[in-house]
Amino acid sequence: MPDVNAVTEDRLLGGRVIVRQPVDGYRAAVDPVLLAAAVRAKPRQKVLDAGCGTAAAMFCLGVRVPGLELTGLEVQPAHALLAAEGVALNKLSDTFIITGDILRPPPDLLNVFDIVLTNPPYGDSGTAPPNESLAVAHMEGEVDVADWIAACLACLKPKGRLVMIHRADRLSDILAALHGRAGDIHILPIFPKAGQAARRVIIDAGKGRKSPDTLLPGLVLHEEGGAYTAAADAVLRAAEALSASR
Repeated sequence: MPDVNAVTEDRLLGGRVIVRQPVDGYRAAVDPVLLAAAVRAKPRQKVLDAGCGTAAAMFCLGVRVPGLELTGLEVQPAHALLAAEGVALNKLSDTFIITGDILRPPPDLLNVFDIVLTNPPYGDSGTAPPNESLAVAHMEGEVDVADWIAACLACLKPKGRLVMIHRADRLSDILAALHGRAGDIHILPIFPKAGQAARRVIIDAGKGRKSPDTLLPGLVLHEEGGAYTAAADAVLRAAEALSASR
């Protein structure tokens, strides 16, 4: 029988970031690293990672942009505990982990952040994974993307930025949820290989802004042989920013 409490310490960004995460359950892959790389943050800004899990995205951002005030909000207590342990491992100051639900955030989190980043549950149909923790991380369940986006926007200051990564086939739902609430929307497609359809998109939107949308040049992750492209390797291992943040 597998040990449900088993944890590994894994490294991201070429070893710069340490993430403690369960052996059996949600484990960070490339999505949180890409998300962090797309955030246009400056030192002393206040940033919320909504549904932070074990805080891989938040840690990657904190290492790439020192001097931020970082807050992670996570509904699963076990993941929040691992995230709190990761704060010390990554030697991050002004970094806080809160156990709570983004759909019912503590009042002191409302209208206070310059940036909210989020890697929300992606699944809207199909069979949920048997692992309960994995199901919470992956499946929307009773929470749809519009509710998640509305909750994230509520935590932002006026003109603050919401940065999220999601499935490319949910783009119309995401844009519908942002309509009338956010503008200056930058859309960055993520392609598995050249010539293939995008499977992920990164959305960077300004709360209360009215500027037109921008479709950015996409990032191709893999060469034909499976190795990372030079552009992807620069982001995933060398901690460079994505073009959305330049």
